[in-house]
Formats: sequence, structure tokens, C-alpha cells
Amino acid sequence: MLKGKIAFVTGGSGAVGRAIVRLLAREGCRVAYSYKSNQDAARDMDRELAAAGFDVTSYFLDVTDAKAVTQLAVRVEQEVGPVDVLVNNAGVAQVLPFVMIEEEDWDRMMDVNLKSMFLATKAFVRGMIRRKSGAIINMGSLAGVRMLEVPVHYAAAKSAVTGFTLALARELGRYNIRVNAVVPGMLDAGVSINVPEKQRQQYESHCALSRVGTCEEVAQIVAFLASERSSYLNGQSIQVDGGI
Repeated sequence: MLKGKIAFVTGGSGAVGRAIVRLLAREGCRVAYSYKSNQDAARDMDRELAAAGFDVTSYFLDVTDAKAVTQLAVRVEQEVGPVDVLVNNAGVAQVLPFVMIEEEDWDRMMDVNLKSMFLATKAFVRGMIRRKSGAIINMGSLAGVRMLEVPVHYAAAKSAVTGFTLALARELGRYNIRVNAVVPGMLDAGVSINVPEKQRQQYESHCALSRVGTCEEVAQIVAFLASERSSYLNGQSIQVDGGI
């Protein structure tokens, strides 16, 4: 489905990131991805995928460091090749009531969940514009589009992903670059594991499918948006939530 394409995934060593990297590789992509805190998970996945014959390269990166992101984009295009697909997946969550959120908490949430998308997209999109081709997939969250009991600073950052996606899709469409967002609901891994059991049960009771999702189900939508199967989808935020 994606044979011959090159993808770069930020935050590729987290639960959702690993599922995305694995699926893109299985579908024929050459995949490069970044990690920061989960070095052991990255190394384990590198060995696993290399043993299976897949072409995957990992890079340490602080996605909030503008200079580092720009330098890595150049390095990836030199060592792996021109990037066709960018998946802005890096993210962080923090469970705090609003009155306990400090300014540094707010800034970190915005930097990792939102500023990183701006920095990575700016670094990789120039090549896509020159080639007049590309697909950008931004990872949102149901927390940014529904009234849920979630941390305010996390919801605010994820809500902004929608505006970023819409405006960017309109601007880059003239270059045949599609920009879409994937909006997961509660999952069985990743940031959702910090959700209290009571809230998990409430989610399942309101979900049409009566269950939480999997990282692999989210990855399937990312792969679809990365491929030519979604060639006329642009500026969309696809909710992967089982029906809330």
C-alpha cells in the first residue's frame, strides 16, 4: 500500500507511535522516527523490525528544540531519503486539576503537543513543496473536541490541532500536500492508562462499541491517510473513538 514511500514519525517509541511505525513499515514504507524518553523501547523495536527485514531508522530528538528539529530533518533526508509522509505524533499528558496547573506545566503541554507539530512540519514541508507531493498527519485527541473530564492544558493543546490542520490543509493544497488529523478516543495503552477506572467504565458505557480502542486501530487510520487510498481527503479530523 505504501511501497516506495518514506515516512517520518515523531514520538515513535510510545505506544501509539510504535503501532504507527510498525504498520507503516509492514505496508512498505521506509520509516524514520524520533524518540526521547523511551530509548529502550526504541532499541527493542529497531531490533524487532530489522530482524523482520523492514527498513526503519530511529533518531534521538527533543521535538521542542527548533534547531535540533531542523538539523534532523536535513539528516533524515540525507540518510533515508526525501520524506513523503510526516506523522506528528509526539505528545505528553499530565493529570492535574486546573487550579494546580503552573505556568511551566502549561508551557510544556503546549510545547510538546502543539509547538512540536509546527517545528516538524516547517522542517519537512519545504521538501514536500519542492516535490509538490506529500501527506501530513497530525495526532489530536477526543479531549480536544468533546466535553470530557480531562486536564485543561492537555485539552487546550489538542483542540488547537484542529485549527492547525485546517489552515495548513488550505495553504498546502495548492502543492498537492494533504493535511489531516487523527483523533483517538480512549485506548488500551499510551496516555489512556492514566485514566481512573471509573472514567474508563463511563467511556465504555457511552461508546457505541462498548469498549476502548487499540493503538493498532489508530495506526490503521494513519496508514490510510498516508496512502493514495485517501487522495481526496484533506483538512479532515477523523475520530477513532468507537462512536461517542
